[in-house]
Amino acid sequence: MTTQDGGFVSRLSGRLACLLGLALIVAGAGAGHAAPASSPATAIFAGGCFWCMEPPFDRLDGVVSTTSGYTGGHVPNPGYEAVSSGRTGHAEAVQIEYDPTKVSYEQLLDVFWRNIDPTDPGGQFCDRGSQYRAQIFYQGDEQRAAAERSRAALIANKPFAQQVVTEIVPAMKFYPAEEYHQDYYQKNPLRYKFYRHGCGRDQRLEALWGAAGNKETKE
Repeated sequence: MTTQDGGFVSRLSGRLACLLGLALIVAGAGAGHAAPASSPATAIFAGGCFWCMEPPFDRLDGVVSTTSGYTGGHVPNPGYEAVSSGRTGHAEAVQIEYDPTKVSYEQLLDVFWRNIDPTDPGGQFCDRGSQYRAQIFYQGDEQRAAAERSRAALIANKPFAQQVVTEIVPAMKFYPAEEYHQDYYQKNPLRYKFYRHGCGRDQRLEALWGAAGNKETKE
């Protein structure tokens, strides 16, 4: 190899090393500035017994978690017995944590409607009293607007004759219920199914929405 050839190889090796270094720097910068994961959002719905409102949302792709709890009242840190008395102003409700890139608030509203009786102002199914009322608790103007559009669409296209009475109200502090209420349908499947059937929930939902509309609610 001549001196000239050796110089050429040396320069080529140096340039290759420089390019490799730049590639590693770019790769490292890209890894350090990866697109952040989307932050989960929350939705709060009351639809009667919170045991029965967890399953239809848990089955949705994009739902991270569901939590049974109490909201809408004036008593801080309420317990089940107090809420059940009907004197706290709270309703049984579910808080849904979800990934908005996988499931939209509008889709959650669709599931909500088909799992309640929107014509009942006095409770839901066999559970009577304001503590079992159906309500949408919106968080911010976007959720309020989406909920109002959804209710208007339901009123315009409802498959039943009765008036829609479900209210849309601002979200208040949500208090998680006692641990034994969480995922009750999974922890106590036989008791859950017995209660759900005895309460007439699926029968009424089928009467309102038809068999096709209610098929996803059956356990």
